[in-house]
Amino acid sequence: MTEVVDVKDCPLPVSSEWSSMSAEQAVSTLNVTRWREGQPVLVPDAVAQEVPIALVYNGISHVVMLATPADLEDFAYGFSFTEGIITHRGQIYGVEAKALFDAQGQLQGVELHIELATQQFTALKAQRRNLTGRTGCGLCGAESLQQVFKQPKSATSALVAVSSSAIDAAMLGLKSQQPLQQLTGATHASAIADASGQVVCVREDVGRHNALDKLIGSLLRQDCDFSMFWPQHWVLTTSRASYEMVQKVAMAGGQTLIALSAPTALAVSLAQEYGFLLVGFAKIGQCVVYSGALSETDARESC
Repeated sequence: MTEVVDVKDCPLPVSSEWSSMSAEQAVSTLNVTRWREGQPVLVPDAVAQEVPIALVYNGISHVVMLATPADLEDFAYGFSFTEGIITHRGQIYGVEAKALFDAQGQLQGVELHIELATQQFTALKAQRRNLTGRTGCGLCGAESLQQVFKQPKSATSALVAVSSSAIDAAMLGLKSQQPLQQLTGATHASAIADASGQVVCVREDVGRHNALDKLIGSLLRQDCDFSMFWPQHWVLTTSRASYEMVQKVAMAGGQTLIALSAPTALAVSLAQEYGFLLVGFAKIGQCVVYSGALSETDARESC
């Protein structure tokens, strides 16, 4: 028998302004039971927050992603850019974040209301795309194969020279700039490093794609000139190098991705097509080059 539910028993979420937060603030503290040497101990534990984030363009919801509720304005700009919704910062007129709470005051999600230029909004509606993303998925909701592979602009700048010593320096520098990972052990990071390996910007998220979108969004919000920026900088990710990670870097004009884990075959294929430097399994003193070459004369494909 079907149960009839009165709509009055299903109150709508309460909306309020969302205060911006840094990554290390996106933590919930829980009491957990930790077992050591056969003995249980009740201790507090820091857990990374993961909430639905809706990107709403000119009043129309386009996508819902599960993400860390930090650096959300960076996320709005970065996602819009790497998805091809905008091509430069000025096409977004503003971003307003609104939090949704249930009757008990529990956070249900965050809506990012993005004011988009008319031309870009018209193009977005024409795509007829309505997708729901998950932490580990960057493809959900694409209506056709043509929507999967975006065509980045052809790189016109020189490829940044990256050495194995620069990779080592960036990996060492990144550790101290991952506060959320240090607190929770649950997040990915994407970072920008210069040719010497100095880390200049980091963003964290429970999702690797989200972390990269936030990183690219932070550059856009700084009004970065990518044509001048990428010949001296490259991207480091703590995750695997899947095809969409290569594609997002390429959409921003970058040509180098260094990953701590493995690439996929499709990522390698795209990197070779784009003329990318793609490195996987990066550890102190060793790495594997899948596309392109390191700048040192003694660098081999497996180093």
